[in-house]
Amino acid sequence: MSHPIYALSRGMAWFGGAVLTLIALMSVASIAGRALSGFGLGPVPGDFELVEAGAALAVFCFLPWCHLRRGHAVVDLFWNTYPKGLQRVLSLLTDLAMAAVWVLLVWRMGLATVEYRANGEVSFILQMPVWWGYAASMLPAVAGCVVYVWRVLEDLGWATEPAGFGSGGGGH
Repeated sequence: MSHPIYALSRGMAWFGGAVLTLIALMSVASIAGRALSGFGLGPVPGDFELVEAGAALAVFCFLPWCHLRRGHAVVDLFWNTYPKGLQRVLSLLTDLAMAAVWVLLVWRMGLATVEYRANGEVSFILQMPVWWGYAASMLPAVAGCVVYVWRVLEDLGWATEPAGFGSGGGGH
């Protein structure tokens, strides 16, 4: 089961990178349009709205892979002085906390999606339904819940990392 979870997380990270690249290209086009307004060009309509939704989607796509790779920023000041048993307990506790926060975040985001859809709120310039951005981020967010729980199972020794996916990131 671990290989599909890792493969999905890596695929989502690549997708998040593609979304971020498109946002960057759109931002360049919008800025160039503003700079060249004297020649009849202009900014991309709704560029801020698109950046907001796209950046949220990209973050939700990146974080599960980052967590599996133990790539989150950490403070290692005393970590290496702790006994291995304490390091394992602290890793488990932090991974449990991350899983709990992620589940809470997804639950609240799901409620917000339903509420925004029900009240029909739209973005200012594009008149795009606000719930679309939330809904687009729900799939990687739910997959993130699975990833964060999977990391806890790995900490407990009930699951193992697949071969070839080693924890190459920072952290412990």
